Amino acid sequence: MTAISPRHGLLLAAAAVLTAGCGLGAELDREVDPERTGSHATAEPPAAPSRPGGPGDLGVTPQVEPPRPSASQECPATGVKVTTGMVNAAMGLRAMPVTVTNCGAGEQRVNGYPDVRVRDVNREPMDVTVLKGPGPITQLDDPGPHPVTLKPGESVRSVFVWRYSAVDAATLRGSGVYVEIAPAAGVARQTVEPEGGLDIGETGLLGTTAWQKVTD
Repeated sequence: MTAISPRHGLLLAAAAVLTAGCGLGAELDREVDPERTGSHATAEPPAAPSRPGGPGDLGVTPQVEPPRPSASQECPATGVKVTTGMVNAAMGLRAMPVTVTNCGAGEQRVNGYPDVRVRDVNREPMDVTVLKGPGPITQLDDPGPHPVTLKPGESVRSVFVWRYSAVDAATLRGSGVYVEIAPAAGVARQTVEPEGGLDIGETGLLGTTAWQKVTD
């Protein structure tokens, strides 16, 4: 099998997020080669730690829906399902696509930014400030709040961005292992466990882009 260089792998990851309608590719390219010399980056990003093994308006009482073994094949009572994609990394910049899919029988309406809470390996809330928008973390296209109607089977996507901060690889101290996400405040959050966790540190910033309809 032909080996893939670190920079080549990062560019492939950037292309994957670009399909979500966001301009992360240029930002990742700047992170890898800020002078645009075309040479391979000599530094590699810190490795993310591994963790232990009729229309509805999405308005319900806030609560947390715990993960269940067969959740991948179930549709929550809200009629929407939250999933996360691969965490892309470039010289300390992290980006992760988050998708909400209408898995119910009726239409759903979404508008604005995700409602997010980050918890550590012990499920304790972390001191993370969740931003509406990607700045000041990075320059990234943000469609801004706008109403989207989802028919059954359709999806919207947001991109979460953050900067690497110190994480204890042994204890996972500083890693956001469990992330609770809802389409909007006041909607039941769903708990997801991103691969590798959010290496955001004990305190940090988490940027989000507004929900945008998935067309790919």
